[in-house]
Amino acid sequence: MDARVSELFGSGNDSGAQEVASNVMPGNSYGVALKKSYLKNHKKSKSRFARNFKPSNNPPYLPPEAEEGNIEYKLKLINPTQYRFEHLATQMKWRLQEGRGEAVYQIGVEDNGMLAGLSEEDLRTSLKTLHELAEKVGADITVLREREVDFDSDVPRKIAEVLIRKVPDDQQFLDLRVAVIGNVDSGKSTLLGVLTQGELDNGRGRARLNLFRHLHEIQTGRTSSISFEILGFNSKGEVVNYSESRTAEEICESASKMLTFIDLAGHHKYLKTTIFGLTSYCPDFAMLVVSANTGIAGTTREHLGIAMALKVPIFIVISKVDLCTRATVERTVRQLERVLKQPGCNKVPMVVSSTDDAVTAAQQFAQSPNITPIFTLSCVTGESLDLIKVFLNIIPPLSNSKEQEELMQQLTEFQVDEIYTVPEVGTVVGGTLSSGICREGDDLVVGPTDLGQFHKLTIESIQRNRSACRVLRAGQAATLALGNFERSLLRKGMVMVSPEMDPTICWMFEAEIVLLFHAKTFHKGFQVTVHIGNVRQTATVEAVCGKEELRTGEKAVVVFKFIKHPEYLKVGAKLLFREGVTKGIGHVTKLQPIAQYRLSSSEDDETLKP
Repeated sequence: MDARVSELFGSGNDSGAQEVASNVMPGNSYGVALKKSYLKNHKKSKSRFARNFKPSNNPPYLPPEAEEGNIEYKLKLINPTQYRFEHLATQMKWRLQEGRGEAVYQIGVEDNGMLAGLSEEDLRTSLKTLHELAEKVGADITVLREREVDFDSDVPRKIAEVLIRKVPDDQQFLDLRVAVIGNVDSGKSTLLGVLTQGELDNGRGRARLNLFRHLHEIQTGRTSSISFEILGFNSKGEVVNYSESRTAEEICESASKMLTFIDLAGHHKYLKTTIFGLTSYCPDFAMLVVSANTGIAGTTREHLGIAMALKVPIFIVISKVDLCTRATVERTVRQLERVLKQPGCNKVPMVVSSTDDAVTAAQQFAQSPNITPIFTLSCVTGESLDLIKVFLNIIPPLSNSKEQEELMQQLTEFQVDEIYTVPEVGTVVGGTLSSGICREGDDLVVGPTDLGQFHKLTIESIQRNRSACRVLRAGQAATLALGNFERSLLRKGMVMVSPEMDPTICWMFEAEIVLLFHAKTFHKGFQVTVHIGNVRQTATVEAVCGKEELRTGEKAVVVFKFIKHPEYLKVGAKLLFREGVTKGIGHVTKLQPIAQYRLSSSEDDETLKP
């Protein structure tokens, strides 16, 4: 990553940022093509993303259809033969599998990407056939939008964009994790309360009360811990939340797509908790919430920089627009655009002001990490809340089915992020399954302890989104009940792995780092708090390879040594370290394992140790 990301972490102002002439990404992408057509017929469109496009007499194109992926082009689907119908159904199953239960069909588009369009009658017939195909494969369809195309024809010709979503079975819904970040008092918990409870806020924080976990959070109105809230969408694209469903289990039963919001703390003194949430829970996306009346203040810039350093795609929500004038909101939007266009960010802001913008934003956001959608909304009046719901409904997963299958074929590895003691259940751990498959009754080993040992345990039951689950697959977050396993043997940062795995445990490791910000010089003997996945521990700098010391913006290979206990690490893992104002990022390049592990010959045979 460019060392200039340090601008985001520093305390400087935006005076050096230059306004870029255009927000538009180059390339002949889908959103661009539709925007040209849209502006041709709707000249009053005010979308910022499209404001620099000029109408053209040439028919717009999409990129040619890809054999892989979940996007399918169809010119028309009119009265197919039985053999053709079966072939189309098989094709739809493949696209759904590629999109992990979701597919997008473009009707009226040729395989080479030309937007030919269909007459009204042909379009209706094609959509009816598509509906029959979806019924056959156990899916529902939602027409996202229809657009007229300029094809030098007297008869209006349209294309339709259709979302196809599989009806879930046995908790196999599409699950995405969204980390919610932003400055203290920006409205993060209130926004989640409104989205998940289905009721608007009263302007005094009523909506956020259900999200708080501690009494002091209710009293101060400030989140200090990590909490989770769920929002579902059914196969027809309708919102499923607590307004209609009483329990999380009911939401899971009726949802085809589930979004788990990770509500993180905004106050600077809880920064370590926020970083732990971003590194440990592996969010698919980050939602940066900015208050319209305060703009970029406090930890906003820092949270943005951390999410970028971890390469988490970001979209922005400007809240509390009911408290300020339109001019104030516009000023906050311009301020965000300046920061996003800085050399360290190189993002392309896209202000979402209509449903059409929301659909385009969701697709562009998934295709290009540089696109950053910006929403302006109010949790009190409900202004533009429907746009963020449209966006969240359509946004696809970043990983495809092939990557998921590869992870599932590996040995089991579960990250321990939370530890609880539940009455009549016993010890419970929460976290994410990094690889493999985990079932009830599986025997795993957990560690490392302070001595580098691993203890045997058995999974007694599994819960996902607060409802029972038989099988856990790679990439999914869950809580596992361990029965009467001794809680004192567990800590955050441990891993539960298959007994066949040979885990690499180390006290010392090498990492290639970039020092983003440091007041003086970074040298041997300096102590920092290191975040690597779910590992969070103080480490000492043992050596700076090839240099005596480091200054802000410099790169080097550094040897770190944990001071408390050894950890399970992997080469290539992202690393983030901090100490006061000192911050840096990098990745692990080499491990120095303390020993090979074998089964202990002790009396109880309960550990794996060196």
